Amino acid sequence: MKRIALLALILTLATAAGSKKLSYKPEVGYVPNEETAIAIAIAVWSPIYGREKIETDRPFKAVLKKGVWTVTGTLPEGVTSGAPEADISKDDGRIFRVIRFR
Repeated sequence: MKRIALLALILTLATAAGSKKLSYKPEVGYVPNEETAIAIAIAVWSPIYGREKIETDRPFKAVLKKGVWTVTGTLPEGVTSGAPEADISKDDGRIFRVIRFR
């Protein structure tokens, strides 16, 4: 019983001393593929531009370069500007940039 209490005290002190919280991080990053990058971009764009407007920007394309996914929408024929674009970290899912242009 004393050993269990001592172990609990050690764990409590280690946590209180500022040790990192445990968390799983995939070896390939939180955004491992085009499908995931597009899903994140849609989730970010929807409250900004509206879900209905984002649906008109399909199909979406995601390109990975130097650890950053750039996700873009498609413009309707004859339209020269207005497609959404987002840059998302492959490693941790951070959103670096959101814009609507092109």
